[in-house]
Amino acid sequence: MKKALALIFAFAVCWQAYAQERQHSDKFEQLGPLLRSPNKYRTASGAPGPEYWQNQADYEMDIELNDDKQSITGHETITYTNHSPDPLTYLWVQLDQNVRAKDSDSYSTANNSMRPKMNAYTMGKVLPKDFDGGFKINAVKDVQGKDLPYTINKTMMRIDLPKTLYTGDQFAFQIDWYFNINDRMELGGRSGYEYFEKDDNYLYTIAQFFPRMCVYNDYEGWQNKQFLGSGEFSLPFGDYKVSITVPEDHIVGATGKLQNPVDVLSYEQMKLLKDAETAKDPVMIVSQKEAQKKEKKKLTGKKTWVFHAEDVRDFAFASSRKFIWDAMGVNIGGKTIMAMSYYPKEGNPLWEKYSTRVVAHTLKVYSKHTIDYPYHKAISVNAARIGMEYPMICFNYGRCDEKGNYTDRTKYGMIGVIIHEVGHNFFPMIINSDERQWTWMDEGLNTFVEYLTEVAFEDEFGEPFPASRAKPQNIVPYMNMSKKNLSPIMTNSEQIQNFGPNAYTKPATALNILRETVMGRDLFDVAFKEYSQRWAFKHPTPTDFFRTMEDASAVDLDWFWRGWFYTVDHVDVSLDKVVRYKFEGEEGSAKGNIPEEELDDPEKYQAFYGKLEDKQKAQIKDNTNFYELSFTNKGGLVMPVILEFTYEDGSNELIKLPAEVWRYNDENISKVFVRNKKITNIALDPMLETADTDMSNNYWPKKTLPSRFKMFKEKTGK
Repeated sequence: MKKALALIFAFAVCWQAYAQERQHSDKFEQLGPLLRSPNKYRTASGAPGPEYWQNQADYEMDIELNDDKQSITGHETITYTNHSPDPLTYLWVQLDQNVRAKDSDSYSTANNSMRPKMNAYTMGKVLPKDFDGGFKINAVKDVQGKDLPYTINKTMMRIDLPKTLYTGDQFAFQIDWYFNINDRMELGGRSGYEYFEKDDNYLYTIAQFFPRMCVYNDYEGWQNKQFLGSGEFSLPFGDYKVSITVPEDHIVGATGKLQNPVDVLSYEQMKLLKDAETAKDPVMIVSQKEAQKKEKKKLTGKKTWVFHAEDVRDFAFASSRKFIWDAMGVNIGGKTIMAMSYYPKEGNPLWEKYSTRVVAHTLKVYSKHTIDYPYHKAISVNAARIGMEYPMICFNYGRCDEKGNYTDRTKYGMIGVIIHEVGHNFFPMIINSDERQWTWMDEGLNTFVEYLTEVAFEDEFGEPFPASRAKPQNIVPYMNMSKKNLSPIMTNSEQIQNFGPNAYTKPATALNILRETVMGRDLFDVAFKEYSQRWAFKHPTPTDFFRTMEDASAVDLDWFWRGWFYTVDHVDVSLDKVVRYKFEGEEGSAKGNIPEEELDDPEKYQAFYGKLEDKQKAQIKDNTNFYELSFTNKGGLVMPVILEFTYEDGSNELIKLPAEVWRYNDENISKVFVRNKKITNIALDPMLETADTDMSNNYWPKKTLPSRFKMFKEKTGK
């Protein structure tokens, strides 16, 4: 009994010593407490539940664009259907144009400062706004013409219902309004006009131009968070019937299918559009010569263009007499989708050569990775200094100089922004996440698929594209910043620090690493497509995305979401020590430890002895080496450990240890590798797959790496 107690005591002492050395890692704890609880609306697998619902908003609008005063006048009838189980006594409507009202919180909450030298941009941040922006609401009535009580709270308007709206009920109401269109070149903005002084013409890219319904959903109720400018939009799906009255010589591109081509297009233009459906190259519907002729001789009449769109979450349009217009058909899932571009002569020859072809390429690659593009067209509109997206239409920058010249930077910038903005048709226009709350769910996912589309550019166009936004090494400077300047990806859209890297580049890079390094392409692609198919035309949350990616792959990714999305940790794994051991038999005296300064010498080794089983002895040859590698996780973000061994004979071996190698201790680990060849070099993360922020501690024997400044000088030749 005493002997048994002694053994128990000895075991307890040993275990206590082990436990003191071992650092418990909460980095591999499951995300359960951080995620929304599954229910009948959203399942634990990440799929919509058996009682999932969403409300619908249908619109009928009459819009007039005043080209003399640069204003919009509108009348709309909204029919709202309550599919929720909740009785509603009021509705919330978004008034996005109010972000430009003189008393807007977007101005009063903006931080600014003075500098010894001010330019137009910095002075514009300081001077009071004299633009008379914002919606002017003339009337809110029911369909019988009776006034409805309403309250405007900055960018939101509450409409009090005359009676409770129960499950399955509909309520229709009307709003009359107008607003002054902002000069985008002076005031900025997603929507607005651009004035061309040389030919005295305007180009309008018009969006957020009508009071739009807020989303009411199962996980938040009304999403009526105020619009301050960064957090974009949360919108319900619906059908749109929109009549747009413009100067008679304008060309209009818009969300939806044109209903009255005979009224607004010539016979020749309609014929060319039909020919474009089967054309291998873009067909000119309106040529540059025709557009320039209209610039010089303006017509004074008006025309009304009528568009219908089904199952869309928004509506936007562009209008100008300056537009050149080309189009071509692209086959997506056996259906012909029209890829189109509208651009002034200032965009040529660059736009004529690339824009519509890039639209078609984007639809094909995104459809491969998500769902088949469901709408009948996708439009790219040329607008200086902007990239912005809406269903079936987007506004993209990229201009040539007066002689038609352009730089590679302009060319690739234009191609990249077209891919990105056309790609937004999928995220969030179809896979309809809440942009007001989670910017990364549309921008980050979209930037990731944009990267895949850019990588595939060479196969389609026969020329390389400098795809970079999701490459792990390119996020290193951001990840290595002071923590006080960083926000987790899971941060509300209006509070994000370093908005671009946080909401676009970091989540896109994370997904690229997840696909290439953690899951593998096959597992990732199936899971990502499953998420896209599950949540097409629905309202997904981060929880739904996280759960679906795991559910469809059988890969536990909670550690990945926790580290990349919920913290500001970074990757910095250090290869601290490499000690080579050789077996010297059952007896003998140890040679002693290798001096610290000699550990990097591949010729040095530590002898070890032991009484082994015959089977074990048979495995050990004279040339068998035991390499003990010790690692430290300095950055805090756990990742797979990727190693490249270079052997004495010049051969190489690539080894990948899953991230779970850190599950018992996320700070320090060691691993023994048994090899019958001598290793001469070891590299950690040799292909720069993990966004490791310090490569100087990634080599054995240790290397002296050039500074980033030196590498920049060598790259630029400066």
